[in-house]
Amino acid sequence: MIKNNYIMGEVIKWGIIGLGNVAHEFAKSFYNTKNAKLIAIASKSENKLSKFKANFNIDTNNCHNDYEKLLNNNKVDIVYIALPNSLHYEWVKKSLDFKKHILVEKPAFINSQETQSIFNHPNFDDFFIGEGFMFRYHPQIMKIIELLKNDSIGQIISMQSSFGKNLLSKKRFFGLFNSSKFDKKKRFFSKSLGGGAILDHGSYTVSMSLLIASLLDGVDIENFDLSEGKKKKVENIDVESSVKLIFDKKFQAEITASFSRDIGYSTTINGKNGKILITNTWNSDEGEIILINDKKKNFKIKNEKNIYSREIDEISNDILNNKNEASFPGTNKKDILIGSKILDRWINE
Repeated sequence: MIKNNYIMGEVIKWGIIGLGNVAHEFAKSFYNTKNAKLIAIASKSENKLSKFKANFNIDTNNCHNDYEKLLNNNKVDIVYIALPNSLHYEWVKKSLDFKKHILVEKPAFINSQETQSIFNHPNFDDFFIGEGFMFRYHPQIMKIIELLKNDSIGQIISMQSSFGKNLLSKKRFFGLFNSSKFDKKKRFFSKSLGGGAILDHGSYTVSMSLLIASLLDGVDIENFDLSEGKKKKVENIDVESSVKLIFDKKFQAEITASFSRDIGYSTTINGKNGKILITNTWNSDEGEIILINDKKKNFKIKNEKNIYSREIDEISNDILNNKNEASFPGTNKKDILIGSKILDRWINE
């Protein structure tokens, strides 16, 4: 476990490597955190550094044009890695070399070999490592867990979860489409940058499946199998895929990821006595849950706090409490490893 050198009332000091759109949303969220402060940034783009410095009031001495300079900044407790998927492994490894706590954007790694290598790092057990599935911190997730633990739908049998948005084509007149949006230079469609619908959108559905499966007594989430996989590819990039993910031959998740269709963001959890429908599983604003058993009941879940702020506060609190991984329902280290193995199998099915 990590050694706790923090004192009561202290805040965890964050740095960000990679200053793209997600990093900007993340940085905005420090305004209402209780125990965290953004103090340092790193980018190879002077323009991005300049904008972030001005927007978030970062001290000049903590604005770095070299990623290693941020890791060498002894004021930084934890680094948020918001680089393209293909660079996660390199900078997680270097962050551990420099003895930093880490939150890495999802998916943490592009294959299970990278994941296992990090798990074998000599500093692995001594530092926090989390994966950026912020949806797990939305209050609607806690409500879902409550409903399941209260046996609202009886024994849980299966689930379906999807994450799909049309990134390929734009609509034209008379319902005609073209595919001019497919650009191999963009991360989504670049094999070398770790693109593809499975790694990007599919990683969410795998994470949700692991979360629900972990709630079931007698189900070994490490014992999984995949079947009936389907894929659609454009120039060797998976743009849509679905698969059945079976845990311990006892619980089945049908998951779908798409760049080619607006299939939505819903999850349905099926039990012997009913079902729970989540209309927007990955929502950062108001959530809606529909419980159907002997009657139908709707729950509107108001998120009073920015979802990234929740994530930042919870992770900072974990570190202050001497934990080396995220507390439930955050993504712990076991989730990262199993999720990586599942994504590997899904991609290669």
